[in-house]
Amino acid sequence: MDYFLTEEQQMIRDLARQIAEEKVVPVRAELDETGEFPWEIMKVLAQSDLFGLFIPEQYGGLGKGCLELCLAVEELSRACVGVSTTYAANALGTYPILLFGTDEQKKKYLPDIAAGKRLVAFGLTEANAGSDAGGIQTTAKLEGNEYVLNGTKQWITNGGEAEIYTIIAITDKSKGPRGASAFVVEKGTPGFTFGKKENKMGIRASSTRELIFDNCRIPKENILGREGMGFIVAMKTLDSSRTGVGAQGLGVAQGAFEEAVKFARQRQQFGHPIISFQAVQHMLADMAIEIEAARSLIYSVARYIDSGAKDISKPSAMAKTFGTDVAMKVTTNAVQVMGGSGYMKEYPVEKMMRDAKILQIYEGTNQIQRNVIGQEIIKEAARKK
Repeated sequence: MDYFLTEEQQMIRDLARQIAEEKVVPVRAELDETGEFPWEIMKVLAQSDLFGLFIPEQYGGLGKGCLELCLAVEELSRACVGVSTTYAANALGTYPILLFGTDEQKKKYLPDIAAGKRLVAFGLTEANAGSDAGGIQTTAKLEGNEYVLNGTKQWITNGGEAEIYTIIAITDKSKGPRGASAFVVEKGTPGFTFGKKENKMGIRASSTRELIFDNCRIPKENILGREGMGFIVAMKTLDSSRTGVGAQGLGVAQGAFEEAVKFARQRQQFGHPIISFQAVQHMLADMAIEIEAARSLIYSVARYIDSGAKDISKPSAMAKTFGTDVAMKVTTNAVQVMGGSGYMKEYPVEKMMRDAKILQIYEGTNQIQRNVIGQEIIKEAARKK
């Protein structure tokens, strides 16, 4: 289908696709096997200005929006979700600065981020604060002109590799979630260290580590917004980024579908290519329907966000949920179409199926997304009374 992309948007999509096919596809199996961080690919993305897509021009970016970012994420995910997670998590970590940073903070950090010189990570999740983001225990105490951070963040994407971290910590325990605040912490700050690199089912090229704060002192100027705004910063950030996770799901589903079609045309059984069998055709047809429906929703939500709309919680949750549910379903069915071959590491759909699973989990599980959607439906119904 034609989604009426502008010439510039088509160029962004085509550039990301070219990088994915030329730089990512040849090494994705090796990156998955070794868990090596894809620095060389990140350098190519930086040289292509893709890190600056969503950053305003006055801070060195291209001044584009959610849709352009989704187009790039989709194409990278079509090749490897581990690589696209590294790229997309950089945007996730940047949104708090973009949405709540002062002009001074933006001038300090955004130009290097836009140029791809410094990776970013977002630190919200903890051992006892996953779906219950309000349960965070990491604290930040103001002492003179510095905040002192103590605590541990868990499962942080780009952990250890990123140089800039946006961290949510409690500044007033008596206020619960309303006592959380957001901060920028730079790698190399005394008292800020990292745990081991996690050994994961999928997205193995992506780095996932603990962030450990032990009397880590940062300037008080590193707060984003003001004290007590941390939970708002986190929720607004996730509202802005979740459509990108949907785009990851869309991309990996598209990649798996293409592999399944190619295999079904070549694989012979009973004297015919298996694509000639109605059972296989129906599976492929369902996959194609689901992918196109996901693309329509994700692009529409991205355009809605780019319009400046404020009420984006429900649509972004829908885009994330539907896009990633489709990813899991399509990658599983791609393995099924390919049978025993699909289960082997020789073919990429085995990896795609493993990679797809995390998309239903991170940045808010799809069960939590349905809670968000349900609560918004209740609010809308109440307003109509």
